[in-house]
Amino acid sequence: MTIFDSIIIAIIEGLTEFLPISSTGHMIIASSFMGIAKDDFTKLFEIAIQLGAIFSVVVIYWKKFFPLNRWNFYIKLVVAVIPALVLGFIFSKKIDALLESPLTVSITLLLGGFILLFIDKLFKAPTVETEEHISLSKAFMIGVWQCLAMIPGTSRSAASIIGGMQQKLTRNLAAEFSFFLAVPTMAAATGYKLLKAYKETPELLTNTNNLMILAIGNIVAFVVAIIAIKFFISYLQKHGFRLFGWYRIIAGIILLILIYTGHLA
Repeated sequence: MTIFDSIIIAIIEGLTEFLPISSTGHMIIASSFMGIAKDDFTKLFEIAIQLGAIFSVVVIYWKKFFPLNRWNFYIKLVVAVIPALVLGFIFSKKIDALLESPLTVSITLLLGGFILLFIDKLFKAPTVETEEHISLSKAFMIGVWQCLAMIPGTSRSAASIIGGMQQKLTRNLAAEFSFFLAVPTMAAATGYKLLKAYKETPELLTNTNNLMILAIGNIVAFVVAIIAIKFFISYLQKHGFRLFGWYRIIAGIILLILIYTGHLA
Protein backbone atom coordinates (compact mmCIF):
# COMPACT_ATOMS: atom_id res chain seq x y z
CA MET A 1 0.00 0.00 0.00
CA THR A 2 1.30 3.42 -0.97
CA ILE A 3 0.62 6.74 0.76
CA PHE A 4 -1.67 7.65 -2.16
CA ASP A 5 -3.63 4.41 -1.65
CA SER A 6 -3.96 5.14 2.06
CA ILE A 7 -5.30 8.66 1.45
CA ILE A 8 -7.93 7.39 -1.02
CA ILE A 9 -9.14 4.67 1.36
CA ALA A 10 -9.08 7.06 4.33
CA ILE A 11 -11.23 9.57 2.43
CA ILE A 12 -13.70 6.78 1.66
CA GLU A 13 -13.72 5.74 5.34
CA GLY A 14 -14.29 9.29 6.54
CA LEU A 15 -17.06 9.95 4.02
CA THR A 16 -18.95 6.70 4.49
CA GLU A 17 -18.44 5.55 8.08
CA PHE A 18 -21.34 7.55 9.50
CA LEU A 19 -23.53 7.58 6.39
CA PRO A 20 -25.92 4.62 5.96
CA ILE A 21 -24.10 3.35 2.86
CA SER A 22 -21.44 1.00 4.32
CA SER A 23 -17.86 2.18 4.79
CA THR A 24 -16.54 -1.40 4.85
CA GLY A 25 -18.27 -2.20 1.58
CA HIS A 26 -16.86 0.87 -0.13
CA MET A 27 -13.33 0.18 1.13
CA ILE A 28 -13.52 -3.45 -0.02
CA ILE A 29 -14.51 -2.33 -3.50
CA ALA A 30 -11.90 0.45 -3.63
CA SER A 31 -9.06 -1.80 -2.47
CA SER A 32 -10.17 -4.45 -5.00
CA PHE A 33 -9.98 -1.90 -7.84
CA MET A 34 -6.55 -0.75 -6.64
CA GLY A 35 -5.31 -4.35 -6.52
CA ILE A 36 -4.43 -4.32 -2.83
CA ALA A 37 -7.49 -6.06 -1.36
CA LYS A 38 -5.68 -9.32 -0.49
CA ASP A 39 -2.79 -7.61 1.24
CA ASP A 40 -2.63 -8.24 5.01
CA PHE A 41 -1.66 -4.66 5.82
CA THR A 42 -4.56 -3.32 3.73
CA LYS A 43 -7.02 -5.40 5.76
CA LEU A 44 -5.48 -4.08 8.99
CA PHE A 45 -5.40 -0.51 7.67
CA GLU A 46 -9.12 -0.55 6.82
CA ILE A 47 -9.86 -1.39 10.46
CA ALA A 48 -7.23 0.80 12.11
CA ILE A 49 -8.26 4.07 10.44
CA GLN A 50 -11.60 3.79 12.21
CA LEU A 51 -9.77 5.37 15.17
CA GLY A 52 -9.65 8.66 13.27
CA ALA A 53 -13.36 8.46 12.54
CA ILE A 54 -14.10 7.63 16.19
CA PHE A 55 -12.19 10.69 17.38
CA SER A 56 -14.27 12.91 15.08
CA VAL A 57 -17.43 11.88 16.97
CA VAL A 58 -15.84 12.64 20.32
CA VAL A 59 -14.72 16.07 19.08
CA ILE A 60 -18.10 17.04 17.57
CA TYR A 61 -20.11 15.72 20.55
CA TRP A 62 -17.55 16.43 23.26
CA LYS A 63 -20.23 17.83 25.60
CA LYS A 64 -21.90 14.40 25.56
CA PHE A 65 -18.70 12.51 26.35
CA PHE A 66 -17.30 14.95 28.91
CA PRO A 67 -17.35 15.36 31.85
CA LEU A 68 -16.90 11.69 32.67
CA ASN A 69 -19.50 11.63 35.47
CA ARG A 70 -22.41 11.16 33.04
CA TRP A 71 -22.77 7.55 34.15
CA ASN A 72 -26.23 7.01 32.69
CA PHE A 73 -25.00 7.92 29.20
CA TYR A 74 -22.02 5.59 29.42
CA ILE A 75 -24.08 2.72 30.83
CA LYS A 76 -26.40 2.95 27.80
CA LEU A 77 -23.42 2.72 25.46
CA VAL A 78 -22.01 -0.26 27.35
CA VAL A 79 -25.36 -2.06 27.23
CA ALA A 80 -25.78 -1.28 23.52
CA VAL A 81 -22.31 -2.52 22.56
CA ILE A 82 -22.60 -5.90 24.36
CA PRO A 83 -24.37 -7.76 21.48
CA ALA A 84 -21.69 -6.72 18.97
CA LEU A 85 -18.86 -7.68 21.31
CA VAL A 86 -20.31 -11.13 21.98
CA LEU A 87 -21.29 -11.99 18.40
CA GLY A 88 -18.16 -10.38 16.97
CA PHE A 89 -15.98 -12.60 19.16
CA ILE A 90 -17.95 -15.76 18.35
CA PHE A 91 -18.11 -15.23 14.58
CA SER A 92 -14.80 -13.41 14.07
CA LYS A 93 -13.42 -15.86 11.48
CA LYS A 94 -16.63 -15.98 9.46
CA ILE A 95 -16.80 -12.18 9.44
CA ASP A 96 -13.20 -11.98 8.20
CA ALA A 97 -14.07 -14.37 5.36
CA LEU A 98 -17.07 -12.25 4.33
CA LEU A 99 -14.85 -9.16 4.21
CA GLU A 100 -13.28 -10.52 1.04
CA SER A 101 -16.57 -10.86 -0.86
CA PRO A 102 -17.66 -8.03 -3.22
CA LEU A 103 -20.74 -10.13 -4.09
CA THR A 104 -21.88 -10.02 -0.45
CA VAL A 105 -21.39 -6.26 -0.45
CA SER A 106 -23.44 -5.76 -3.62
CA ILE A 107 -26.37 -7.82 -2.34
CA THR A 108 -26.51 -6.13 1.07
CA LEU A 109 -26.19 -2.69 -0.53
CA LEU A 110 -29.26 -3.47 -2.62
CA LEU A 111 -31.35 -4.86 0.23
CA GLY A 112 -30.42 -2.01 2.56
CA GLY A 113 -31.22 0.51 -0.14
CA PHE A 114 -34.80 -0.70 -0.50
CA ILE A 115 -35.26 -0.52 3.27
CA LEU A 116 -34.00 3.08 3.40
CA LEU A 117 -36.46 4.09 0.68
CA PHE A 118 -39.36 3.28 2.98
CA ILE A 119 -37.91 3.73 6.48
CA ASP A 120 -39.48 7.16 7.03
CA LYS A 121 -42.91 5.72 6.23
CA LEU A 122 -42.37 2.60 8.32
CA PHE A 123 -41.61 4.55 11.50
CA LYS A 124 -43.93 7.56 11.43
CA ALA A 125 -44.63 8.22 15.11
CA PRO A 126 -41.41 8.54 17.14
CA THR A 127 -41.84 9.12 20.87
CA VAL A 128 -38.21 9.41 22.03
CA GLU A 129 -36.73 12.80 21.22
CA THR A 130 -33.72 13.10 23.55
CA GLU A 131 -30.91 10.76 24.57
CA GLU A 132 -31.97 11.01 28.23
CA HIS A 133 -35.21 9.19 27.36
CA ILE A 134 -33.51 6.20 25.73
CA SER A 135 -34.06 3.32 28.16
CA LEU A 136 -31.53 0.54 28.74
CA SER A 137 -33.80 -1.93 26.96
CA LYS A 138 -34.03 0.33 23.92
CA ALA A 139 -30.25 0.80 23.94
CA PHE A 140 -29.78 -2.98 24.03
CA MET A 141 -32.17 -3.54 21.12
CA ILE A 142 -30.37 -0.91 19.05
CA GLY A 143 -27.18 -2.82 19.80
CA VAL A 144 -28.82 -6.02 18.55
CA TRP A 145 -29.78 -4.29 15.30
CA GLN A 146 -26.23 -3.02 14.95
CA CYS A 147 -25.00 -6.63 14.74
CA LEU A 148 -26.48 -6.86 11.24
CA ALA A 149 -23.55 -4.71 10.16
CA MET A 150 -21.23 -7.69 10.64
CA ILE A 151 -22.36 -8.60 7.13
CA PRO A 152 -20.23 -6.38 4.83
CA GLY A 153 -22.26 -3.85 2.88
CA THR A 154 -24.99 -3.60 5.50
CA SER A 155 -23.57 -0.47 7.15
CA ARG A 156 -23.18 -0.17 10.91
CA SER A 157 -24.70 3.30 10.70
CA ALA A 158 -27.74 2.11 8.71
CA ALA A 159 -28.35 -0.90 10.97
CA SER A 160 -28.19 1.08 14.21
CA ILE A 161 -30.24 3.99 12.81
CA ILE A 162 -32.96 1.62 11.63
CA GLY A 163 -32.82 -0.05 15.03
CA GLY A 164 -33.17 3.31 16.74
CA MET A 165 -36.18 4.29 14.66
CA GLN A 166 -37.75 0.88 15.29
CA GLN A 167 -37.34 1.68 18.99
CA LYS A 168 -39.31 4.92 18.48
CA LEU A 169 -36.37 7.35 18.35
CA THR A 170 -36.68 10.34 16.02
CA ARG A 171 -34.50 9.95 12.93
CA ASN A 172 -32.11 12.70 14.14
CA LEU A 173 -31.73 11.11 17.57
CA ALA A 174 -31.36 7.65 15.99
CA ALA A 175 -28.51 9.02 13.84
CA GLU A 176 -26.82 10.74 16.79
CA PHE A 177 -27.08 7.66 19.03
CA SER A 178 -25.62 5.65 16.15
CA PHE A 179 -22.63 8.02 16.21
CA PHE A 180 -22.27 7.66 19.99
CA LEU A 181 -22.49 3.88 19.76
CA ALA A 182 -19.79 3.86 17.08
CA VAL A 183 -17.20 4.98 19.63
CA PRO A 184 -17.14 1.88 21.92
CA THR A 185 -18.05 -0.49 19.06
CA MET A 186 -15.32 0.64 16.69
CA ALA A 187 -12.79 1.18 19.48
CA ALA A 188 -13.28 -2.42 20.65
CA ALA A 189 -13.12 -3.85 17.11
CA THR A 190 -10.05 -1.79 16.22
CA GLY A 191 -8.27 -2.55 19.49
CA TYR A 192 -8.92 -6.28 19.07
CA LYS A 193 -7.64 -6.34 15.49
CA LEU A 194 -4.52 -4.32 16.36
CA LEU A 195 -3.72 -6.56 19.33
CA LYS A 196 -4.28 -9.68 17.23
CA ALA A 197 -2.06 -8.31 14.46
CA TYR A 198 0.67 -7.40 16.96
CA LYS A 199 0.68 -10.96 18.31
CA GLU A 200 0.41 -12.81 15.00
CA THR A 201 2.13 -10.50 12.48
CA PRO A 202 4.09 -7.91 14.53
CA GLU A 203 6.05 -6.83 11.44
CA LEU A 204 2.91 -5.07 10.16
CA LEU A 205 2.99 -2.70 13.14
CA THR A 206 6.73 -2.32 13.63
CA ASN A 207 7.49 -1.25 10.08
CA THR A 208 8.18 2.50 10.02
CA ASN A 209 6.54 3.00 6.63
CA ASN A 210 3.39 1.19 7.76
CA LEU A 211 3.17 3.33 10.90
CA MET A 212 3.48 6.50 8.82
CA ILE A 213 0.73 5.28 6.46
CA LEU A 214 -1.52 4.49 9.45
CA ALA A 215 -0.92 7.95 10.93
CA ILE A 216 -1.73 9.71 7.65
CA GLY A 217 -4.82 7.55 7.13
CA ASN A 218 -6.20 8.32 10.58
CA ILE A 219 -5.66 12.07 10.18
CA VAL A 220 -7.40 12.09 6.80
CA ALA A 221 -10.29 9.92 8.07
CA PHE A 222 -10.72 12.23 11.09
CA VAL A 223 -10.98 15.43 9.02
CA VAL A 224 -13.27 13.96 6.37
CA ALA A 225 -15.51 12.28 8.98
CA ILE A 226 -16.14 15.62 10.73
CA ILE A 227 -17.37 17.10 7.45
CA ALA A 228 -19.48 14.01 6.67
CA ILE A 229 -21.20 13.95 10.08
CA LYS A 230 -22.17 17.62 9.91
CA PHE A 231 -23.50 17.19 6.37
CA PHE A 232 -25.47 14.06 7.27
CA ILE A 233 -27.27 15.57 10.26
CA SER A 234 -28.13 18.74 8.33
CA TYR A 235 -29.37 16.78 5.32
CA LEU A 236 -31.33 14.31 7.44
CA GLN A 237 -33.29 17.04 9.19
CA LYS A 238 -34.63 18.29 5.84
CA HIS A 239 -34.81 15.31 3.51
CA GLY A 240 -34.70 11.91 5.26
CA PHE A 241 -33.11 8.73 3.90
CA ARG A 242 -34.38 8.32 0.33
CA LEU A 243 -31.24 9.69 -1.35
CA PHE A 244 -29.09 7.16 0.51
CA GLY A 245 -31.50 4.38 -0.40
CA TRP A 246 -31.29 5.17 -4.11
CA TYR A 247 -27.50 5.51 -3.88
CA ARG A 248 -27.21 2.04 -2.35
CA ILE A 249 -29.48 0.49 -4.98
CA ILE A 250 -27.58 2.07 -7.89
CA ALA A 251 -24.21 1.14 -6.34
CA GLY A 252 -25.36 -2.43 -5.74
CA ILE A 253 -26.55 -2.85 -9.34
CA ILE A 254 -23.30 -1.44 -10.73
CA LEU A 255 -21.28 -3.80 -8.55
CA LEU A 256 -23.29 -6.82 -9.66
CA ILE A 257 -22.67 -5.87 -13.31
CA LEU A 258 -18.93 -5.47 -12.67
CA ILE A 259 -18.77 -8.83 -10.87
CA TYR A 260 -20.66 -10.77 -13.54
CA THR A 261 -18.72 -9.17 -16.40
CA GLY A 262 -15.46 -10.18 -14.74
CA HIS A 263 -14.25 -6.66 -13.95
CA LEU A 264 -14.38 -7.22 -10.21
CA ALA A 265 -13.55 -10.43 -8.38
